[in-house]
Amino acid sequence: MSEVPDAAPSPEAADPVYDWDAYGFDTRQVHAGEFDEPAYGARTAPIYLSAAFRFDSFDEATRRFGGEDLGHIYSRNLNPTNGVAERRIASLERGTGAIVVASGQAAITAAVLGLVGAGERFVSTASIYSGTRILFGRTFARFGVDVDYVWDPGDEAEWEAAIGPDTKAIFTETIPNPKNDVVDIPAVVRIARRHGIPVIVDNTIATPYLSRPLEDGANVVVHSGTKFLTGHGAAISGIIVDGGNFDWANAGRAYPGITEPAAPGKPSILEVHGRRALELYLRGGIVNDLGPALSPVHAFLLQQGIETLSLRMERHLDNAVAVARHLAQHPAVVDVDYAGLPGHPLHGVAERAYGGRSGSVFAVTVRGGRAGAEVFVDSLRVISRMTNIGDVRSMALHPATTTHLTFSQELRDRLGIADGLVRLSIGIETVADLLGDLDQALEAVERRFPASEEDR
Repeated sequence: MSEVPDAAPSPEAADPVYDWDAYGFDTRQVHAGEFDEPAYGARTAPIYLSAAFRFDSFDEATRRFGGEDLGHIYSRNLNPTNGVAERRIASLERGTGAIVVASGQAAITAAVLGLVGAGERFVSTASIYSGTRILFGRTFARFGVDVDYVWDPGDEAEWEAAIGPDTKAIFTETIPNPKNDVVDIPAVVRIARRHGIPVIVDNTIATPYLSRPLEDGANVVVHSGTKFLTGHGAAISGIIVDGGNFDWANAGRAYPGITEPAAPGKPSILEVHGRRALELYLRGGIVNDLGPALSPVHAFLLQQGIETLSLRMERHLDNAVAVARHLAQHPAVVDVDYAGLPGHPLHGVAERAYGGRSGSVFAVTVRGGRAGAEVFVDSLRVISRMTNIGDVRSMALHPATTTHLTFSQELRDRLGIADGLVRLSIGIETVADLLGDLDQALEAVERRFPASEEDR
């Protein structure tokens, strides 16, 4: 009787991938930042609703508080759920690390105040989000931190005049809101490098799908994760991304929190952490001290939103281009502020940086001034009358009476916030439905404010 051969050994299962750096954007937006969850094999990162975390020993607690062990202590500055979102957005932006906080305003506050102290200054482009301008002029001023504005980012002489010996950073946005007056980030970086100061870029509207400022030489990126990254208007968050590419030791200015000893007899954060120095300095310093902690539930919604970022952005951008072109041809429209349109003063930058699709947040100015804008906004039925941008839903808002209400008329005029200007954030709805809604609202404007002979 012949012997039965032994069964062939089962092939060994391959281990999952956890280092996604070499993979494409779409793959990384789904997978980057994940960790092995051995207890149950959960495929989606769990929500860790724990205020604090247990130490294995007396010694481990000491090492964690001393910064030698970067493990978890308290959810105010590090949480496992939050860590997934942090690693994911750092991967997409090509940074060395990221910190999630409670809002975009918190991200800007931590990034700027981490580098600029009382009696010091920073420079910002003038056309930025109104809430950021208010933050700089009201709260930062109370901290003794002052800002100097550059009105024409393309004018190097204006930059040179604004940057002084006490200037510690430059702040700008990739695509400002609501004017869509896109910024040439590489040009700003060249100016900053001449002076040895870091560049902080708010990339909220462009997102890393459209623009990665760190690849253009910027040093820090901030986001309001509330907007396109989360994408559904369900949760507020902010992100700070460290580019790990600034030479803190040989900068043109002093950054003592990074380069000086963290405690008597201890090395500096830069000596210990190298390219991650800024991230760890902010995480253990101003973020920990001020406490703008992000709820793990909101971090979960943020990382879930990031998983579909490229898919949503494609629809946002296609719809925005179609809407901008359509509005530019309408007789009741005075102006469309969309840099992707030929004839816009910054169309060349939009073409070079974004392929002509300069985001999906822009402004339209309608006939009839403020009254015309009121008729237009109140006639919308598909597009929501609300604040926020970057939602899957299209939204409209009148800046002069809302976001820019506290600005003087002189400042509004200089910023180009006309009485008839309406901000649009174009969502992912069927574009024909959006065009139809805009057309019927503009028809209401035409009935209320018929074209004059000059208009004809």
